[in-house]
Amino acid sequence: MKVRLLFLAVLASVVALVASQLPSRRPAPTDDTTPPTDALQSMREAALALLESVDEAQRQTMCRTMEDEERQNWYYVPHDREGLMLKNMTLDQRRRAFALMRSALSSQGYLKATSIMHLETVLAEMEQNPVRRDPEKYYFTLFGDPAQPDEPWGWRVEGHHLSLNFSSANGALAITPAFYGSNPGEVRSGPYAGFRILADEEDLGLQLLGMLNADQRRRAVIAAESPYEIVSGNQRRAELEKFEGIRATDLTEAQRLVLWMIVEEAAHNLQHDFAHTELEKIKAAGLDSLYFAWAGGDRSGTGTYYRIHGPTVLFEFDNTQNDANHIHTVWRDLQNDFGEDLLRRHYETHPHSHVQVQH
Repeated sequence: MKVRLLFLAVLASVVALVASQLPSRRPAPTDDTTPPTDALQSMREAALALLESVDEAQRQTMCRTMEDEERQNWYYVPHDREGLMLKNMTLDQRRRAFALMRSALSSQGYLKATSIMHLETVLAEMEQNPVRRDPEKYYFTLFGDPAQPDEPWGWRVEGHHLSLNFSSANGALAITPAFYGSNPGEVRSGPYAGFRILADEEDLGLQLLGMLNADQRRRAVIAAESPYEIVSGNQRRAELEKFEGIRATDLTEAQRLVLWMIVEEAAHNLQHDFAHTELEKIKAAGLDSLYFAWAGGDRSGTGTYYRIHGPTVLFEFDNTQNDANHIHTVWRDLQNDFGEDLLRRHYETHPHSHVQVQH
């Protein structure tokens, strides 16, 4: 008995010690415009670690100014891009590049992003084209100088079906455009059969449509066929002519909950503090001002499209191509894509601030 009690006491001490070393889950930030300083600092330090690992030629390839037109030249098709490609990085540099991604993304978002990269190997086998479908053809670009704490800076990781853009100024962060895609939407053969990277985005949209009554569905459905592509495309400024669909005020409480779950799914691809900052901004703009619009069929495999559109946010989902097994999703901040609002405010107060990375 004494031995057993002693063992339990020691076990309890070990558990307490381990628990004390684990990071606590911080509450959501209360400020609706800026994430906590330590979250931004962690991202800055990860960017500096990558920058410090490259040689001069790689630096020339990876670095641009904040004023460079390339910063807003984003896309998600499989073609060559500007920036330092994973294929041309050392093992240590790859670790640092992925650490930069982890500093900005949640475990959920990081898993989606890296799974999208991995899906290129599935496409390479399906199409017998490993040159075009290459999981190492993802490019990292730094804009501005992260070593200058008072100056704007940003970074991007981009390749086929992935474009994540981050811009920081005055202690605030812009996190869009944020594009995640998946081809195939569901792997239907081979060792990864059943794998669905963007399952929740698809399933929640279908769930919300299925909850609408006949009158609500008439207002929500804007077209009998889904568009071939997300409506906003890769425009530098996302603009829609008008709000369409059904407004959140015309949804039941249960329906509004699912609507908000879709918004949260997109936001929580981000690191915890960044995600809650963005959600608070959307709430501040008014949840009742969100619209849900649908086009196409009402079940998976029939060609589906939906969007959530509000004064400050646009989230689009499209699954039409390749016999409705090819998903595109995008999140746009209609006021602050590429940090447009952040930079405007920064240059109003710092009119001569144009810092470049030294080559």
